[in-house]
Amino acid sequence: MIGDNIYRIRKSRGLTLSELAERSNVSKSYLSNIERNVNQNPSIQVVEKIAAVLGVEFNWLLELQPQHDSLPEQEWLDFIDELKKIGVKKEQLEEYKRVFAFIKWQQETKNTLVE
Repeated sequence: MIGDNIYRIRKSRGLTLSELAERSNVSKSYLSNIERNVNQNPSIQVVEKIAAVLGVEFNWLLELQPQHDSLPEQEWLDFIDELKKIGVKKEQLEEYKRVFAFIKWQQETKNTLVE
């Protein structure tokens, strides 16, 4: 159920109920009701907010058995948070991908020359 999935992913992220509630702008009591499966039918907007904070796809929360082995590591989630804090917008990610690809190419080229 969705509540079980939210609970497991929240715990794997090291978040408290209060932290998830605050970050997702969902009341702690409502979130608790979802996790305990008291409320088994939260709105799409609420599920989207929770998924965004947990760093998972919306549909992972709806799956009967989410794929925990493919969840992003906390380190990557922290990196995404840092990008957001410095003002990087989602639409700009393609530009940054090119920069990362160039840096990777430079490193590979440097390593090839050294060998």
